Amino acid sequence: MQHAVRSRAIRTGLTPVPRPRTPGVTSLIDADALRVLHRAARALLDDLPDLTDRLVALLEEQEPAYRASVTKDPAATWQEAHRSLRHSVASLLDPRGARDAARRCSWRIGAARAEQGLPLDALLHAFRLGGSLVWQRLVEETSRAAPEDVRLLVHVAADVWNFVDEHCTLVADAYRQTEWQIDRRRENRARLLAAGLLDGTGRIADLPEAARTLDLPEQGRYVVVAVAGGPPARSDVARAAAVPPGSRVHWHAGPETDYGIVLVGDREGLPEDPHGPGGGRHGPALHPGLRIGVGSPVVGLAAVGDARRLADTALGICPAAGGTVRLADQLPAALVVSSPDLGRALAEKVLGPLLRLEPADREVLLDTLTTWLDCDGSAQRAGERLYCHRNTVLNRLRRCEQLTGRSLARPADVVEFSLALTAHRVLHD
Repeated sequence: MQHAVRSRAIRTGLTPVPRPRTPGVTSLIDADALRVLHRAARALLDDLPDLTDRLVALLEEQEPAYRASVTKDPAATWQEAHRSLRHSVASLLDPRGARDAARRCSWRIGAARAEQGLPLDALLHAFRLGGSLVWQRLVEETSRAAPEDVRLLVHVAADVWNFVDEHCTLVADAYRQTEWQIDRRRENRARLLAAGLLDGTGRIADLPEAARTLDLPEQGRYVVVAVAGGPPARSDVARAAAVPPGSRVHWHAGPETDYGIVLVGDREGLPEDPHGPGGGRHGPALHPGLRIGVGSPVVGLAAVGDARRLADTALGICPAAGGTVRLADQLPAALVVSSPDLGRALAEKVLGPLLRLEPADREVLLDTLTTWLDCDGSAQRAGERLYCHRNTVLNRLRRCEQLTGRSLARPADVVEFSLALTAHRVLHD
């Protein structure tokens, strides 16, 4: 029987304290068992420093995670073990009176070890080693003082090991709760650091911490991706923005816009849009209304705020129906979006006479002018795209020239037409 109890002591293990007994008549055997337990527990209290030394030695020998702790700060580890053993052995003598203090001690140990990053398995192993050691010393002390009473300890073994189990559960709960709080603090800090980088308010002194927390190099090359209009999977967004697989990306969720800080390394930026320049603007969205803006590259985390503004500019060019816009492919539109008041003024100055036509007539002329510019000034190709004869295209273009007082044969006027059409498209309410 003694061997069975010791075997269980090895499997379980904390500093044991029996739970309060149910009120009622105590049998003579139970009374004798408690008398033996109390006698042995008082001896353990008198020899608590030696008991603590033995536990610390066991931890150093059997638990690698604690071995580093003992080496780094042996005094703190010894004091922790001593407090736990003292509360636990005291609870053997006064279960009701010492229970709360013992629970508080175990909770504090669980929380502190979570803060230090000690693995939970190692912590539970330490508690079980402590329980095994206390039980072993109870048996040894009883064997020394009154060998015939060892058999009586069997009657309190269940209470002792129930206490061990209770405190293992308690310390695990404290550990997990603290770990959750640490994760929340870490997430909140990462969010604050990322927000500071993106809005340009982060302190230079915080850049090393931001690099560590976000796992991004301080001096890397970065592109920011802005996403609005829907919550698709980030992997789908990365694919639509042509972010190479395996690239380091830190995503930051905002009230209306999410941002991805993309490490592009030595590349000039993200890979070319598979649709060609401007193709992303016309390509299908991942789902209706989803808009993705891809900014231009910047150097260093300190410049991520500039990269975010570039991504916002690209996002502002996206049509309401959705799509992906790369700033490098839409620089004229970016100029317009960057100064919307000037863009509207330009559109009114150049296209005003066309904009005041009847809707059907206005749209035909604007569409013809836009298509002709997209076809590099070829009336033939524009006609094929518009399903009309090239002469019809030329007639419409002449009407545009007459109404606006500008000539499509003059390069400066062509530039104004192009910018004005872009302003009308991206700023049209």
